[in-house]
Amino acid sequence: MSDSNPPVYKVKVNEFEFSFTQEQLASIDLVQKSPTVFNLLTNGKSVNATLIEADVAARKQTIEIEGETFDIQIKDELDVMLDKMGFNAVAGKQIKEIKAPMPGLVLEIAVTEGQQVQQGDKLLILVAMKMENSISISTAATIKRIAVSAGEAVEKGQVLVELE
Repeated sequence: MSDSNPPVYKVKVNEFEFSFTQEQLASIDLVQKSPTVFNLLTNGKSVNATLIEADVAARKQTIEIEGETFDIQIKDELDVMLDKMGFNAVAGKQIKEIKAPMPGLVLEIAVTEGQQVQQGDKLLILVAMKMENSISISTAATIKRIAVSAGEAVEKGQVLVELE
């Protein structure tokens, strides 16, 4: 990044998109009055905004200003670049199946059908080339069906677990 092109933030409010530079954001007179209430001074007018909901990971917030609700999503320069490269589409897809990354033998199953799992939870252990490989989940989900059993040999790409 060169200094001639300052970082730009893309802000989507409801269905409208705006762009701001770091300098423009720094010039905003914003005061946090409580953990969820903020005061903004703009064009000689004071406006209170209440944070209704926030998803920090997704950079999404819902705020209320003078009785009107606004859904806001903030993207920095990296987020904009990832969008252009198509990585945002992958993040929005829901995983429906966990498949064997390699041929092997199912050593242990760590979940049950109907169980809620969180990102990083171990689903099963697959032994391949004399090594135990822990198969974990990359997102929160519910186990719909376990398609294999302990002691079963599996092929690469075979469905191990179906998710809801």
